[in-house]
Amino acid sequence: MSMIDVIRQGPVARVWLHRPERRNAFDAATIAELTQAFVSLSQDTDVRVVVLGAHGQAFCAGADLNWMQAMAGYSWDENHADALGLADMLWAIDQCPVPVIAEVQGDCYGGGVGLVAACDIAVAAQEAHFSLSEVRLGLIPATISPYVIRALGERAARRYMLTAERFDAAQALALGLVHETCDAAELSPRVEALVHAIVHNGPQAVRASKRLIRDVSHEAPGSDLRDTTARRIADIRASDEGRAGMRAFLNKTQPDWTVSPETWLAIEPVRRP
Repeated sequence: MSMIDVIRQGPVARVWLHRPERRNAFDAATIAELTQAFVSLSQDTDVRVVVLGAHGQAFCAGADLNWMQAMAGYSWDENHADALGLADMLWAIDQCPVPVIAEVQGDCYGGGVGLVAACDIAVAAQEAHFSLSEVRLGLIPATISPYVIRALGERAARRYMLTAERFDAAQALALGLVHETCDAAELSPRVEALVHAIVHNGPQAVRASKRLIRDVSHEAPGSDLRDTTARRIADIRASDEGRAGMRAFLNKTQPDWTVSPETWLAIEPVRRP
């Protein structure tokens, strides 16, 4: 039985955690399937956006208890290999060349917070709660830390990674872990609005913008960075897509990359309980 659902329609892909009876907690099989899904989607040049969601009441409860029990008997080498699998999964999500939107309908703990932090955009239901709960179990949030600290900032990470406090969606919004909160009934429509916005942008420009953010976010302005950014805008202006986009804007017409919403709304998923 698959631990995830992957639904593809037109330029939109949806990846759904599918272990509701285990609160969508990670185990080795789930990690492997998620990694493969995002590696495959990253190689698909027709995909423009990926939505990461979950069936059931919880978004992701972190590590599966049975899996953790098995790990208790692992050697150091086995633990290292196991943790590297989780790190590779988060890397595959983070490095996906198109935007990844987290649709967080319920509670999100431990590694689940890492999942959200690795996504580009996150929208959460107001009912959702979050916790970086690892230290409560005598562990540390090591593999998720690069993404969580990037999302929260070091100061907030010092508090929530050290206290393991549970916090609500409003606090997740204030901390920058999620970009928006809404009623549960409005969650899918709000995510769909973001999908709609992304799909109507230039697909190569979106990919190039995601690379740009990654490459310049930690660089100080200087002559090298000025030249690099000037080269990037020159590249996109001179591209077929860039020229087509400017022509469409000036002529008040639709650019070539515009697609009908029916191409991805036809099989909008229904979250299963």
